[in-house]
Amino acid sequence: MEFGVSIFATDTTIDPVTVAKAAEDRGFDSLWLPEHSHIPASRETPWGGVAGAPPLPEHYWRTLDTFVALGAAAAATDRLKLATGITLLAQRDPIWTAKEVATVDHLSGGRFIFGIGYGWNKEELASHGVSYTERRALMREKIHVMKALWTDDVASYAGEKLHLEPSWAWPKPIQKPHPPIVLGGAIGPRTLADIVEFCDGWFPLGRYDLEEGTRAVRQALTDAGRDDSAFEFSYFHARPSDDFIGHLSTLGFSRAVFGLPQGDASEVMASLDELARFAARMK
Repeated sequence: MEFGVSIFATDTTIDPVTVAKAAEDRGFDSLWLPEHSHIPASRETPWGGVAGAPPLPEHYWRTLDTFVALGAAAAATDRLKLATGITLLAQRDPIWTAKEVATVDHLSGGRFIFGIGYGWNKEELASHGVSYTERRALMREKIHVMKALWTDDVASYAGEKLHLEPSWAWPKPIQKPHPPIVLGGAIGPRTLADIVEFCDGWFPLGRYDLEEGTRAVRQALTDAGRDDSAFEFSYFHARPSDDFIGHLSTLGFSRAVFGLPQGDASEVMASLDELARFAARMK
């Protein structure tokens, strides 16, 4: 079991370079940074799209750009994997995002993990010209555009929603054929189809049914003729509990990612120290 950490990197929290260096020094394998371009002040969509959710915390609309932050973290570390947790790809330009992914992977020596998700905030998506109901189909085609840009000397794509004329784009990622693509989301028919078609891993959040979801993913991979031993299961915002980590291991998860507090440097460092002691004991 590998252990990573996640934090909302914002203009009011400890900086991501300090967190990255501290995480690497303490033996963590990865740093995961979430993103939101902005949060419309109307706040019509409840937190996570869940009715009755608590008020949305302020750090959701204060996030730094993940690729800039991870690029800075790459320059200050040697071994730490640098991950987006998650990139809201449906509302992003796929050509620019492909270049950002490839650039961080190139500059880090091949340490990037591309965590993606569909997005839950309808108003945020709408600001980017994306309707909530089309976000899944758009994300799928954007991934295919990006894969072409990462792998082909002359990249092109023709889909129902997107078109890329034959194009040159460099750098190519160091990891071949591209950095691992891991999807965060609840398991349903559409999500399973996307996982099988274009993903290298799944990383659920705490509210999902792990047993049922893991079984469903493995069965879908088997049905599609894919080797599930090459597929990575990571758990996001894991509890630092012996029983819980043991349960993840039994289910075949290979990484647990702990959430860090949105506090000052002393609070974050204290949490890192405590989590590092737990992780060392569990290895």
